[in-house]
Amino acid sequence: MADKYASLRLENQLCFPLYACSKEVVRRYTPLLNELGLTYTQYITMMVLWEREHVTVKELGEALYLDSGTLTPLLKKLESKGYIERHRCEDDERSLMVSLTEEGRQLREKALEVPRKISCCLKISKEERIELYKLLYKVLDGVKEEA
Repeated sequence: MADKYASLRLENQLCFPLYACSKEVVRRYTPLLNELGLTYTQYITMMVLWEREHVTVKELGEALYLDSGTLTPLLKKLESKGYIERHRCEDDERSLMVSLTEEGRQLREKALEVPRKISCCLKISKEERIELYKLLYKVLDGVKEEA
């Protein structure tokens, strides 16, 4: 007879290894990011800005899967550190633009070692990282469509 509660077993949950893995990988980032004076969320925000230089808060939220309630205090903190500036868009006063400062650009140089150091602790091959990346984004896209 099939166990009607099998679907409630932790071992049968995809969400649990995703959660635990995410938590442990972010934990590995913590000492590296402490050297930069950043939290993980601040770090991924800076990564978007290092790539694009200027973005609206809406674009930033979409890129990071974060809402404005989470982004606002985070951006205020990065602004107080001198890494970013926030200002209204000239062509649309409703949109808030976020831009890197020179100090924010310089932080990028200090952050160059972080991805390499994290990659070393993952203990999976480059091919496995690529496949995992693709699978995770496939899952993320699927759950995003459902929302």
